[in-house]
Amino acid sequence: MSTQTRLSGLHKKLAFALAVVLILLGWQIAAWILPDFLMPDVPVVMKRLWEEMQSESFRAALWGSLIRLGSGYGAALAFGIGFGLIGAVLFFFREVLKSAIIILQSIPSIAWVPLFLIMMGFGNLPIIVVVAIAAFFPAALSVMNATESVQKVHVAAARVMGASRWDLLRRVYLPAVMPELITGAQLAFGNAWRALISAEMLIGFGKGLGRSLSYAGETADMVGVMTSILTIAILAPLIDQLVLENLKHRVLRYQYV
Repeated sequence: MSTQTRLSGLHKKLAFALAVVLILLGWQIAAWILPDFLMPDVPVVMKRLWEEMQSESFRAALWGSLIRLGSGYGAALAFGIGFGLIGAVLFFFREVLKSAIIILQSIPSIAWVPLFLIMMGFGNLPIIVVVAIAAFFPAALSVMNATESVQKVHVAAARVMGASRWDLLRRVYLPAVMPELITGAQLAFGNAWRALISAEMLIGFGKGLGRSLSYAGETADMVGVMTSILTIAILAPLIDQLVLENLKHRVLRYQYV
C-alpha cells in the first residue's frame, strides 16, 4: 500500500472522528439550552445506552432488526445484480426495467407498508419486502448503468471467440461492473437501513430498533428516544465500514495498491 493511500485513509478517519465530535458537541449545546425533558445530556444517554446493551430486550431488538435487514438487503442485491446483468445482454429488457425503476423509485418505500400489511398481515415479511424494495433500485441501476459503459470491443472479442450470453455475463460484464456494483451496494444499504427503521416504527411488530424508538416516543421517554437514535446512528456506519468497506477493499484491492 502506497504512502499516499495510507495518508488518504488516515485523513478519512480523522474527518470521520471530527464529524462525530461536532455532532456530539451540537447535541450537548442543544441539551444545555433546552429543558432536560426535551433534550437529555450526552452523558445521560451514553449511560442509558450502556445499560440497555446489557439487557436481553435490547439484544432481541437488535437481532430482530439485523435479521430483517439481512433478509431484505440480501434479496435486493441478488435480484438487483441479477436483473442488472441480464439487462446487459437483453437490451429491450434493460430499457423496460430501467423505465419501471425510474417510475417506482419516486414512491417512498414506506408508502408500500399499508398495501403489504393488507396483503401479508402483521409480521416480518412486509418489513423485509419494504427493505428489499428500497435497496433494489440503486443496486439494479448501478449495475445497468455500468454495463452500458463496458467497452464494445471486449464484448465483440468474446463473441468472436464463441462466448455464450452466460459467458459474457460471467467473464466480461461482471468483472467490468464490479466497482460500480460495490458502490451501488453501499448506496442500497443506506436505503435499506432507513426503510427498515421506518417500517418497524410504522408497523410496530415484534422486537426491533425502530419499534423501540417508536415506543419511547409514545411514552415521552426522551432519554429512550435519544438512546435509540444514537444506536441507529452508530450501527449504520459500523456495518458500512466494517463489512461493506472491507469487502470493497478486498474485491477491488488492485485499486488500493
